[in-house]
Order: sequence, then structure tokens, then C-alpha cells
Amino acid sequence: MAPRSSARSTRHPLRSATLAAAVLGLATGLAGAVAPAAQAADPAPVGPNQFFSGLVNGSATDPAIQMACYGPVTPGELGHPLPGQSVEVLPASAAGTADVGYTGSAADGIVANFGPTSTALPVTLGYYAVPVAIPTGLVLPCSGTGTVVFTPEPGSPTARSATLPVRYVAQP
Repeated sequence: MAPRSSARSTRHPLRSATLAAAVLGLATGLAGAVAPAAQAADPAPVGPNQFFSGLVNGSATDPAIQMACYGPVTPGELGHPLPGQSVEVLPASAAGTADVGYTGSAADGIVANFGPTSTALPVTLGYYAVPVAIPTGLVLPCSGTGTVVFTPEPGSPTARSATLPVRYVAQP
């Protein structure tokens, strides 16, 4: 009669290797799932002496504001932004590549102003990494370029605004 222990001893290492691979795969999968959450920016209140940058629709690079202007657009025509768009601010380093603002010694908020053609009150941002809706009641150019200026409030002699160039895009 052949010893059963030899058959088990060859299967047992195989089971151990399979179990170890499964545990390693599970641990790797969990680590991968946790990593993005750890890297996400936590909302933090805006406060004094902080560098920041502004975003429009989640972008600081060539952002566009979609406008509710349909059909042929004439130069100088104004309209309203489409719903579902946002502005936000993120903490930045002093050596950032984008136009970086500084809250100065007194700010506890940042105001997003849509330029001289805007006919509504600016949007106030009190937290980093929290998008705030662009009001659809704003009156802005249907097409072309402009700027969104992110200004620390209240201001102080050391405060500095961040300016973000934007494109206004009419709908076809």
C-alpha cells in the first residue's frame, strides 16, 4: 500500500501556494482600492497665509465654460452658462506653474469673479477641493475668451489674486 502522506505532501504545498497567491492578490487589490482614496484631496477650510490655485470645471489648463447660446453667435452677444459647471480652489505650492494666489494675513474665503461682463454677484469659496456651481444667472460672452479671478476675502496688503484664462463656448 502506497503511503498517503506522500500524496498529501505534494498537494499540501500546492494548496499553500494557491492560498498564498489568493491572499496576496486580495491584499494587493485592497491596497489598490485604498490608494486613490488616500490621495484624494480632503476638503479643508480656506485660511490666512495659504497659496492656492483656481479651477473651472475641474481644470486649470484651458478650461471652457459652456454657454446656453444656440445658433449663429454674433460678436458681443451675451448669454447664460449651462448648468452643471463649477469653480473650485485647491491648495498650491509657492512655486506652482499656474497663476498662484495667496490668501494673505486675513482671508477666510476666496471669491471667484467672472469679469467685467458678469452681471451677477461673484461666487464665494470657503473650502479647498469643494466645487461650487457656476450660477446660471450670470451674463457672460457667448464665445471668446475671458478670465475668472479668484480673490482672497477679506483682503489684506499681502493677499494676491489668482487669474485663470477661460474660453466661452456657444452650443451648436
